Amino acid sequence: MTEKKQATLLHALIPIVVLILLLSINVTIYGADSISGANQLALLLGAAVACLVSFRLGYTWKEIEAHLVRSISSAMSAIIILLVIGALTGTWLLSGIVPAMIYYGLKVLNPTIFLFAACVVCGIVSIATGSSWSTIATVGIALLGIGKALDISEGVIAGAIISGAYFGDKISPLSDTTNLAPAMAGTDLFTHVQYMFYTTIPSLTISLIIFLIWGFSLDTSGLANDPGVILAAIEDSFNLNPLLFLVPVIVVAMILKKVPATPALLVGALLGGVFAIIFQPDIVNQVSGISTNYVKSSFVAVMNALSTSISIETNNEMITELLTARGMAGMLNTVWLIMCAMIFGGAMESSHLLRVIASHIIRFAHSTGSLVASTAATCIFFNFTASDQYMAIAVPGRMFADTYRQRGLKPEVLSRTLEDAGTVTSVLVPWNTCGATQATVLGVATAVYWPYCFFNIISPFMTMFFAYMNIKIRRIHE
Repeated sequence: MTEKKQATLLHALIPIVVLILLLSINVTIYGADSISGANQLALLLGAAVACLVSFRLGYTWKEIEAHLVRSISSAMSAIIILLVIGALTGTWLLSGIVPAMIYYGLKVLNPTIFLFAACVVCGIVSIATGSSWSTIATVGIALLGIGKALDISEGVIAGAIISGAYFGDKISPLSDTTNLAPAMAGTDLFTHVQYMFYTTIPSLTISLIIFLIWGFSLDTSGLANDPGVILAAIEDSFNLNPLLFLVPVIVVAMILKKVPATPALLVGALLGGVFAIIFQPDIVNQVSGISTNYVKSSFVAVMNALSTSISIETNNEMITELLTARGMAGMLNTVWLIMCAMIFGGAMESSHLLRVIASHIIRFAHSTGSLVASTAATCIFFNFTASDQYMAIAVPGRMFADTYRQRGLKPEVLSRTLEDAGTVTSVLVPWNTCGATQATVLGVATAVYWPYCFFNIISPFMTMFFAYMNIKIRRIHE
């Protein structure tokens, strides 16, 4: 057995510096297209450097490989859900479910209140389902289509959708991260949820005010895309039967009944295919290119919708772009990015390089405010380096639990900080599992939407503000 050396801060920073340098070069050269391959290679090269550091510290390839495999396996559930979401978006377009949502949404919503309403609707759905991913993949896609039809910037629309979805995910007792944070900190679920309201409600309120002001500032006098034209095109192309809404209702009901997200979304995707065959025979024939045998046409169209890109042709290029889905195949680039990100995270974990960096951060935390700020910074750091929100909650939670206890702070102070900084910022990182997934599902690059995710940006600053101002900071002696 080779004697293992203790990693230093310099050892830990070498792979991080290499990764940041490569990612910066990629963004400069490729821009938004950097996630199509360049960033994946940057993560792999960063992982290779981390492996070399681990070799230098005395770790064997077998030990490193075990961490790589464990890291990738931890993301497999996210990858499976991502593929199922791709299938669902395809069949929900083919069946007319998403077009029906867009159609009736255009009739009800107007540009002035749209961003505010989108954030509220996604928040309500996400609280009910406990899943930001499911909310964005269903209601979010429809809202994005409505917003684009109203000539609102897709980055702002995505920001409103994500802000609402992550608010609901953060405070829903059904959410996995909402259960993970108190478990890591050592408190119970409902104490954690109630305590989060102090910082979460102000963050959401500020976000909603911004979206409302933004809506009133929009110039709606001359829309480039006439909603009437879009309504007519959807009405001409699809059979807008109210029964189509049974499918999303069934999916939401399953999630409320605590059916896991993957089987619930898979049922939704398959029901979408069945409803397409029943209600949209013309669209089925158009997608399959077969008009002589409807059984064969139905099979081909549904399989294409589940697996590959489909587009409903109209006489308006913007509407045709709106009525496009990419199926499972459209998610493969994101799967590649997630796997490379988890390889980098596993390589950094193999010789405890991430913990070395975090332990150095704790040394600067002398007051309650600086301790909470250090925890928030560590969570964000793990979202960038470990590329997974669960790692950004679990590892800092384990690391800081004793420190909070020694300083007389109740565990819910830590659990709230983990959520305020770990859960909500994950979607702002392009190579994080959350950022990569939502960018792919919505078809909006992370770099385009993150400046408008006001709730996600405000939340970590809000929790630090409360700590420095000593507002609602619970102490053990109390």
